[in-house]
Amino acid sequence: MARLFLKRVVFACLILMLWQTASGQTPITVSGNEDGTLKTGRSAVLHDKSGTLSIVGAEQALGQGKFSALKSAGSTRLKPGAHWSYFQLRNTEAKPVSLHLEYVDHQLIDLDAFARATDTGDWSQIAALSMEKPFGHRLVEHNRFVVPVTLEANQTKEFLVRFGSRERGYAFPSMRIWSPDNLEMQYVRESTMISFLFGGFFLMGLFALIAGSVARNKLLLIYSLYAFSKITCWATILGYTHQFVLRESFHWQLMSIGGAVTILLGHIFARTFLQTRQYTPRLDYLVLAMIANAGLLLIAAVFQVKAVALVTITLALLMYPVIAVIAMLRWRQGQAEAGIFAIAWSFLVAGLIMQALRDLGVVEHSLLNYYWPPVASFTEMLTVMFALGYKMRRLYQDKELTEQRYLDHLVKSKSELETEVRNRTRELEQAKRIAEQEARTDSLTGILNRRSFLEDARLRLKLAKRNQKPCCLFMFDLDHFKQINDTRGHGVGDAVLCKFTETVTKSIRETDVFGRLGGEEFALLVEEPENAARALAERLRADTAHINMLANNHEVHVTTSIGLAFSDADSTVEKLLQQADEAMYRAKLEGRNRVVAASQ
Repeated sequence: MARLFLKRVVFACLILMLWQTASGQTPITVSGNEDGTLKTGRSAVLHDKSGTLSIVGAEQALGQGKFSALKSAGSTRLKPGAHWSYFQLRNTEAKPVSLHLEYVDHQLIDLDAFARATDTGDWSQIAALSMEKPFGHRLVEHNRFVVPVTLEANQTKEFLVRFGSRERGYAFPSMRIWSPDNLEMQYVRESTMISFLFGGFFLMGLFALIAGSVARNKLLLIYSLYAFSKITCWATILGYTHQFVLRESFHWQLMSIGGAVTILLGHIFARTFLQTRQYTPRLDYLVLAMIANAGLLLIAAVFQVKAVALVTITLALLMYPVIAVIAMLRWRQGQAEAGIFAIAWSFLVAGLIMQALRDLGVVEHSLLNYYWPPVASFTEMLTVMFALGYKMRRLYQDKELTEQRYLDHLVKSKSELETEVRNRTRELEQAKRIAEQEARTDSLTGILNRRSFLEDARLRLKLAKRNQKPCCLFMFDLDHFKQINDTRGHGVGDAVLCKFTETVTKSIRETDVFGRLGGEEFALLVEEPENAARALAERLRADTAHINMLANNHEVHVTTSIGLAFSDADSTVEKLLQQADEAMYRAKLEGRNRVVAASQ
């Protein structure tokens, strides 16, 4: 009998050694003062694609060596079904040890734990935790799944833990090992930090709600809704809603709904704050597409269409940096608070990127990157509040400036009003002078009209006689002007008259009297001797002949016939006009584009 018993013991030891070899496991040595540093489960993991594998099937897979080390930094990445984890805990103390195995994340829906001592073959279920069950079924009051474990003195136990995410989801097949007291202290620390964040969200939302209601400011009201949605979103995601609010009727879809509402309100707030509709209309279509995608995510979450929810949440996270880019563009356009908003949104984007890297298994799960997204979200809201304050301050200053101007207007004294009246009177007098000046000039060319020319010419001639100075009166007539009007149009004709006026004005003095008598006829009175007057006339004729204008792809050439009349002791303006007119007609008869002087 003793020999038979010895054989059985040796056989059991061999089986145990083979089991440990197949699973690649080395027992994790624990004590009664674990602080969460030790973790379980990443060296032997099995992916159950169907999610239907039982404890018997998991045991068989373990014996067949199908468990293998997790290849990522901690996450199973987005996969369907469930994952099994195998590990061993060894108590080397001479007394029993009580431990709490805490699941590291919040995204899991189901967690089933099985244990057995290494010297027995029976697996017993020690935990059946689910997000969809009433919170009271949990073995430990904690916002994340916690499995209590007891190891007897010098005992080693094996564990198989099933992590179920339904359909597709992320899982972290690892559990932190705590002593009950240390876990409770850690929970208090984390809850205190989260309470601080939620308190900040609440105060910011409440302040914005009161200010928005009093001022009837739509932007502040949207911000308040956005801040309150952050509380419900992160409280639901981190498990506090299930623990303290919906203890009996929580469902995993509430996490997706909370996230969708926050994303939707965030995009609406960003669109309103940045005023993309008014200042970046093309990019506004992109923002509207992001809002529509968030709305679709909300619908998919409500109706539990998980495939659509996964696609839309992925698109939402990928498009989040677009808002920061638009904010920088608005800052470049001159909206200073948009630069602050870009910084705030960048905090949020950084948090989301960290969460994505953790979910994809690029970086290892830790308390730092676990709480990075909510802390980044809080930082975003705090910075946005500063941007809002800057914007409100600028609007308030504009309002104060407007009110001050209005008050200054009301307190004007009688003398100031009389001064305004005097100023207005002067303006009217100036306008009258301008009107009189316009009455003296030709409306097309801006030179003297016929009546004003005759008046000024009489005065100039009278002054020249008094000073015994010779005068000469020029009479201009533009050659073939009627043909230009008939073939090229009156618009071209008017342009020719203006160009001719400009040409003559450049060559005469301010004291010379130049005016338009009517149509294409012009007159010029200069105080010059005969030789100088003839030279001036020839120069003006030559300058006119060089006028070339382009009208309807055709060149228009301009020439003028000039008649001259020289003054004597008995000359009058009317007499000189008649003499110059007769000379001008002789110039036309002789072939145009020439200067002819009246006979003395």
